[in-house]
Amino acid sequence: MPTDDQLLADLRALVEVESPSDDVAATERCADVAAQLGEAALGRPPRWVTSGGRRHLLWPADPVRVLVLGHVDTVWPIGTLDRWPFTVDGDRATGPGVFDMKAGVVQAFSALAGVDADGVGVLLTTDEEIGSQASRPLIEQVAAGARAALVAEPSAAGALKAERKGIGLYRLDVHGRAAHAGLDPERGVNALLEAARLALAIAELADHAAGTTVTPSRLRAGTTVNTVPAHAVLEIDVRVAGAVEQARVDAGVRSLRPADTGVRLEVSGGPNRPPLEADASRELVALAARLAADAGIDLPPAVAVGGGSDGNLTAALGVPTLDGLGAVGGDAHAEGEWVHVPSMAPRARLLRAVVEHLLHDRTGLHDQREGWGA
Repeated sequence: MPTDDQLLADLRALVEVESPSDDVAATERCADVAAQLGEAALGRPPRWVTSGGRRHLLWPADPVRVLVLGHVDTVWPIGTLDRWPFTVDGDRATGPGVFDMKAGVVQAFSALAGVDADGVGVLLTTDEEIGSQASRPLIEQVAAGARAALVAEPSAAGALKAERKGIGLYRLDVHGRAAHAGLDPERGVNALLEAARLALAIAELADHAAGTTVTPSRLRAGTTVNTVPAHAVLEIDVRVAGAVEQARVDAGVRSLRPADTGVRLEVSGGPNRPPLEADASRELVALAARLAADAGIDLPPAVAVGGGSDGNLTAALGVPTLDGLGAVGGDAHAEGEWVHVPSMAPRARLLRAVVEHLLHDRTGLHDQREGWGA
């Protein structure tokens, strides 16, 4: 397998091509670098596959028995590298997107170098950080019928992610009526005030005992300081541990009514990813723990986390899914995110061991779905 120096060289190559999700051209430039790295490691070029008007990278198999899943887009805007370049300081590598999840991409390529390609598919998408609306049909098409999906997203302080919350993303467009704020404010209908009232009502949908968070996260309104706002946009982030809560919150958001009869309300968005529940990962978690112990790789107990990933989508298909197989590090989506460099090669070895077991040994997992034994 590659040395730490080679892993870092590949990681630098990816990080130094910035790839914010909303810049399609930038994500394709980064995907092009990933394609070159992947071809060198896997010995075969990928296909560029268009889904939802965006291009993604697929190393196909026929059939796909094991799918390795990741993404190359990040939350960091173009220009971030100018003030925060890729840097290695002792055991830490840092830079925009290094932890979520460019190190995981590099580790996945390292894990699969020299592995028999028969049955292993690799899919790298370009829109995961903005909800995978474009790539979701492709993910579901490639994953359908697979024995397992292995997600190279970052770990939780080294732990695998046995459960992920489901996600809902909503937008409320609040339409009022503009008026001069000094001459005749009473003629206006203040969309900002109505949006603020709705934000308070929406926050009441949270149920912390059930693990449900409902966060009004962004409010935009108004045109000038001396005009009653005629339009406001309120965006909401929802996280739920189970499908029942996802349905309850969805119904609650859609039942909202404005207090001011002069306001017109539009609700768009909805559930974006279903929960990844424990049953989808349980046997793969046990398998990975056993293989890690056999290899002398430190692996903390698996955990449940609030963030979602494309693993939520594969689990919803009934495909056993193991998430968090990527980098060890921290501060995802935060200034200074970092990767623990000495962990990169062991994590790649663990992913490789799981892939090889799933390809060659069917005794380690219970056949949960009809057709597995075929």
